[in-house]
Amino acid sequence: MRRPLHPPRLPDPGLKRLLDLALGSALLALAAPLLAAAALAVAVRRPPGGLLVRDTRTGLAGRLFTLRRLATRHRRLRLLSQLPHVVRGEMSLVGPAPLPPGAPGAAAPWRQSVRPGLTGLAQLRQRQRSALPWDEPLLLDQHYVEHHWLGLDLALLLRALAPTGRASDADHRVRGYSAAE
Repeated sequence: MRRPLHPPRLPDPGLKRLLDLALGSALLALAAPLLAAAALAVAVRRPPGGLLVRDTRTGLAGRLFTLRRLATRHRRLRLLSQLPHVVRGEMSLVGPAPLPPGAPGAAAPWRQSVRPGLTGLAQLRQRQRSALPWDEPLLLDQHYVEHHWLGLDLALLLRALAPTGRASDADHRVRGYSAAE
């Protein structure tokens, strides 16, 4: 019997959680002064009502949690303000986007088998302002869940740290493909 060329990479949830805890804690400590300054700026400009936006999201095993993030229009600051969720174990640094209960795909068994992430395949594609068909983010999230491993997580984290640029979608689409068709 021949062995497969590429053995399946089974995710190690303990190793992934260790990475989330270590890197998430370090990033939170480094970002704390920036987040404090951003919170002060939001407090000065925002009418009374709070510095944080609160939303209910579906997490690991379908558990609901309240996602708190800084009420700012700066995407990176919003992401950094969600780091406490990573440290607490409600989210991961990399994973499918956290969806509200009832959203398409929120109750999918594959989605509930992992923690939602600050970044992931679908989030990076959207950040690159690509013209995604409506269902592609769900497919990218499912692909991540079915194929994730620590190396992929590290590659996605490095991509998330890279400056935002307009990227082509031609790398994975058939020549002549159009989302409008």
